[in-house]
Amino acid sequence: MSETAPNETMLSIRNLETFYGPVMAIRGVSLDVMQGQIVAILGSNGAGKTTVLKTISGAMEPQKGSIVYNGQDITGHEPDRVARAGIGHVPEGREVFPFLSVQENLEMGAFSRRDRTAIAEDLEMVFDYFPDLRKSAKNEAAYLSGGQQQMLAIGRALMMRPHMMLLDEPSLGLSPKLVGEIFDIIRRLNSEQQMTILLVEQNAHMALQLADFGYVLEVGRVVMEGDRQRLLDSRDIQEFYLGRKEESARGKRRWKQRKTWR
Repeated sequence: MSETAPNETMLSIRNLETFYGPVMAIRGVSLDVMQGQIVAILGSNGAGKTTVLKTISGAMEPQKGSIVYNGQDITGHEPDRVARAGIGHVPEGREVFPFLSVQENLEMGAFSRRDRTAIAEDLEMVFDYFPDLRKSAKNEAAYLSGGQQQMLAIGRALMMRPHMMLLDEPSLGLSPKLVGEIFDIIRRLNSEQQMTILLVEQNAHMALQLADFGYVLEVGRVVMEGDRQRLLDSRDIQEFYLGRKEESARGKRRWKQRKTWR
């Protein structure tokens, strides 16, 4: 459980700027994640969504701005320090260790822990959430399906005992059936483990079914924010992200014309 009380801000980002070489990938991004929420970051390819998560977790260093987690400034901290503070990061593309077994992958998630009994209990918890991983515990991760590898990546992050989880495109490359299973697990982690989740996702329909609040990024900027219902009701979100084919071209033109929405 987090030290942050319910309905209090767990993560606060202000005016964040991060570069890839000379290119500014995110431009003055500000957002808040409340304790116990699922918050979605939506946007097209190249909008800066992954960069936001990498900057939070320490994989990239911001040039400007601040990241405050549970009242502690973690701006520019190394990834291991961010992880120890209680933030787990499940990156895009899963990035499991292919030649380690499923169980060894999960145990890698607990590398900084010394409480062996609790680690064993958490391993059982992960297997309860993901029965397919229990069946394949001794097999190399390379032989898992894409969906099973995504389950493994989430399970490995859970072995850290994080208070907040950053999930980057968990539905990427999965069948609709597996997407439903993964999102059901995310919902259960939030409700059963009180896990606060910051979710980057291109599948806007699925993300908004889960999220309490959302932000829309375009070209590295936040162009819209609001609670789930506001975003679902937004005509621009419906046209550009939720697939109204007859209006999508007009929606795209109108979206590009807007510099900022509030």
